[in-house]
Amino acid sequence: MENTSGVGVLDKVTSILGTLEAGPATLAGLVASTGLARPTAHRLAVALEQHRLVARDLQGRFVLGPRLTELSAAAGEDRLLGAAGPVLTHLRDVTGESAQLYRRQGEIRICVAAAERLSGLRDTVPVGVTLPMKVGSAAQILLAWEEPERLHRGLQGARFTATALSGVRRRGWAQSIGERELGVASVSAPVRGPSNRVVAAVSVSGPIERLTRHPGAHLSQAVTEAAKLLTEALCHP
Repeated sequence: MENTSGVGVLDKVTSILGTLEAGPATLAGLVASTGLARPTAHRLAVALEQHRLVARDLQGRFVLGPRLTELSAAAGEDRLLGAAGPVLTHLRDVTGESAQLYRRQGEIRICVAAAERLSGLRDTVPVGVTLPMKVGSAAQILLAWEEPERLHRGLQGARFTATALSGVRRRGWAQSIGERELGVASVSAPVRGPSNRVVAAVSVSGPIERLTRHPGAHLSQAVTEAAKLLTEALCHP
């Protein structure tokens, strides 16, 4: 094996991931490419699968897993936050409402950037606050494009349904009316990383009396445009 570190198990794991970088592989393919003994290749590949670093395709072959995409997205977070300030400020100014950026972390979502409405009645979400993944338009966005098993698990106890998330995927944006907090409405859109995975949600939020019970009708275009700008910042730095 090339580029050995002297830590045997890590070198073997790296050789497996390196093989899968070229595409799906059967167990026999892993053995042939890595030179590992069949029982060792199987044991390590299954362990990597448990940690979601490796997955299986429809033919049962080993492929790179979703956890690698998530780690890649996290590595790009500084770039995302760097771009978020001016984009959220512009979104706030064109909509007249508070704007936020959320990232998912397990079963919660975190507000990682915000631009507050300057005066009047507003929905204030401080940076660093954690909110549940069961309510709100940002939660819908962060869940809608998940792999089926995680999506099904995330829907348990949620205030929205699988049908609602199907609509979110079709439209490309989500809205909520009084889900997270009584009297508050919001509209959110997805920010995607280089692999096209949804890595964050851009939102605007405010009182229902101002956003109405159909906030997406007049806010979705501005929110999706902001999300597109952040996606471009991540994909074309």
